[in-house]
Amino acid sequence: MSTLADKHEIRRLRTELERHNRLYYEQAEPEISDREYDRLMARLVELEAEHPDLAAADSPSKRVGGRPLEGFTTVRHASPMLSIDNTYSYGELREWDQRVHKGLNPGEPVRYVVELKVDGVAVSLRYEQGVLVLGATRGDGEKGDDVTANIRTVRDVPLKLENGPELLEVRGEVYMTTPELARLNAIRRENGDAPYANPRNVTAGSLKLLDSRICAQRKLKFVSHGLGETRGVAIGSYQALTRAMKGWGLPVSPHSACYDGIEAVVAHAEHWRTERNTLDFQTDGLVVKVDDLRQRERLGATSKSPRWLIAYKYEAEQAVTRVLAIQVQVGKTGKLTPVADLEPVPLAGTTVKRATLHNADEIQRKDLRIGDSVVIQKAGEIIPQVVRVLVEARTGEETPFKFPQTCPSCGGPVEKSRDLVDLFCVNTPSGCPDQLKEWLRWFAHRDAMDIEGLGEKLIGQLVDHGLVRGLPDLYRLDVGTLSNLERMGEKSAQNLVKAITESRHRSLDRFLTGLTIRHLGSRMAEVLAERVGTLERVRGMSLVELEAIPDVGPIVAASIHEYFLNRDHQEMLDELATLGVAPEPYRVRASRSGTVPFAGMTFVVTGTLPRRSRPEAEAFIKEHGGKTSGSVSKKTNYLLVGADPGGKLEKARELGVTIIDEAQLETLARQS
Repeated sequence: MSTLADKHEIRRLRTELERHNRLYYEQAEPEISDREYDRLMARLVELEAEHPDLAAADSPSKRVGGRPLEGFTTVRHASPMLSIDNTYSYGELREWDQRVHKGLNPGEPVRYVVELKVDGVAVSLRYEQGVLVLGATRGDGEKGDDVTANIRTVRDVPLKLENGPELLEVRGEVYMTTPELARLNAIRRENGDAPYANPRNVTAGSLKLLDSRICAQRKLKFVSHGLGETRGVAIGSYQALTRAMKGWGLPVSPHSACYDGIEAVVAHAEHWRTERNTLDFQTDGLVVKVDDLRQRERLGATSKSPRWLIAYKYEAEQAVTRVLAIQVQVGKTGKLTPVADLEPVPLAGTTVKRATLHNADEIQRKDLRIGDSVVIQKAGEIIPQVVRVLVEARTGEETPFKFPQTCPSCGGPVEKSRDLVDLFCVNTPSGCPDQLKEWLRWFAHRDAMDIEGLGEKLIGQLVDHGLVRGLPDLYRLDVGTLSNLERMGEKSAQNLVKAITESRHRSLDRFLTGLTIRHLGSRMAEVLAERVGTLERVRGMSLVELEAIPDVGPIVAASIHEYFLNRDHQEMLDELATLGVAPEPYRVRASRSGTVPFAGMTFVVTGTLPRRSRPEAEAFIKEHGGKTSGSVSKKTNYLLVGADPGGKLEKARELGVTIIDEAQLETLARQS
């Protein structure tokens, strides 16, 4: 007979698990680890088995995932997308092997296929007559979201199969590589935004975007791991199936293996425990599957998971260290970010000395104190973070951290952001040294005004000596003043003054990027500059006019509008104008035939060109519709080479990239 306590615990577990389902599947913001989730689920299953009178059809134990998101068309999967049971020990893996054998004939041999478990977002791709007609998320297992427009932007997904069957429903994972996450996070940091925590969250968010063009910029990847509904497929084993899928043009796991017994599977798992850290994508374990498809049919499935496969998941790599201090950094937009200084500790192949603490609320929620022993792990093996505080290890000498109520750099007031999460220094950069240093560093960045020679150490001297109190002071610097600074000879000073002078006429998009307007990154600056044309017009636009620009949302529009209404900003821009800073209108030049010469082409510039500086060459390329990149890859169309080109030239030769000089660039622009 069930007690009141049993009823309360079951109700609590169901509520908590549903909440974590929503956080994981719908919002892509999980609060607990997979292991903690599985423990909660195991307890619920145990209680429901003990008290069948309390069973419910809508219990989290009876279904998979979360509800489809609003804003997309809901589609029903032709065959359910079931989840996979997890195990965390070799003993549990061997117990699963015993259950598999028990479900088959006595003495019947079983072969297992082992694949890496890619940490991505599960999707289903439907091909009819070899053509992709639908891409859907898993959703609740029965129904998902139609994200076909975004799926089509994933380069690994073939839009048409090579000699594919009549009907094929492919199951797999959309994911992001760690280098791509690092690239996106570098852009976010430069724009004053918080970095993404891990690749899976970005992938999930990308597939939820209504604008597929933005999704296309994320460079997502896809790997298949099975099939749903099929017609015209007569294959008896998973190994043979993966060979066929590869022949149809579908990407399959490059690290799969097949074994005759569970002990070989265990050895395989042990090998990948450390080897997985060498991969360019995140994997938290392995998936073990019965190879014979007829055996799979006989083994069947529970209401939640197939009996013929299981996931072996590694515990997250963690380390214990101590918090030596907590520093609050001031970014270029005035954002205050707490960072923990740690006793150095090895973790996932690197030595970790610092960890982000995100914001004041995070410190308070974890009751983190200076001197605390803490458990840290790398979020997606990218960003070190504090997982929990070892309260039981406290000695009484730990010191609570009080988040500063004023800016640690200038002592000025701080205020909460609109979402009440982050704190910002309300002082202008001219009144806040650290904010000014970060601003100048970004203003000189190659994606902004590209002022070569204006590095971090020199910026520190200029600000600390009071030589630069704002952007206008940068354009008042002369050779004599700069020559007196540490490690600045007359030649270096002349070169810097020349670079600053040249920056007076950078294109409008670069200038807008350099202003560090909150929420306005380099890509959006290009959109704004291309649509509006001149700085004078941008300064005078109303909020309604800004919101009417395609791709400029209400948050970005409000931020731009507020920036140019600010009196300090108006005075600074007027002062820059009197000093000769006049951004050139952003324009894309068409050829005589009306076409855009470099449309769809990517260029890399290296070396010293005879007539143009590198920023001028990149501006020329963009004006003619091309794109520029800082590194050579297979996607590079042309390498523009000047004197002393460096390693990029050799890389281009290895990849077969077309190499041109400045004269050939101009010829291309005229002939296209």
